[in-house]
Amino acid sequence: MKSFMYKLKMLGKKNFFKAINIDHILKSMEKNGIDIAPNGCYGGGCGVCKIKILHGETQTLSMSKKYINEEEKTAGYVLACRAFPKSDIEFEFVGKPQCKTKEKKKYGFV
Repeated sequence: MKSFMYKLKMLGKKNFFKAINIDHILKSMEKNGIDIAPNGCYGGGCGVCKIKILHGETQTLSMSKKYINEEEKTAGYVLACRAFPKSDIEFEFVGKPQCKTKEKKKYGFV
């Protein structure tokens, strides 16, 4: 698969970051130091990396209907670990923000 470079922007951040179409959005966020999303399952089954695509296109792999139902999918919601950019994208993070409390560390959520 040929890789293409895109610019992604998270709502509330003033700068774009670069992403390639062969990395899912969550991986691109991590590569660029954006650590708001906790490390979840990376398989579309936990829902902690839920985002809403405001502008742009993605290609998505299967996602748990528990976290992204058909109505949400139609409205632009995806799981960042299952969405690959197909254009420049602006998105809003709506998942569970990373919590660095002692309790969360104890159970491995950070």
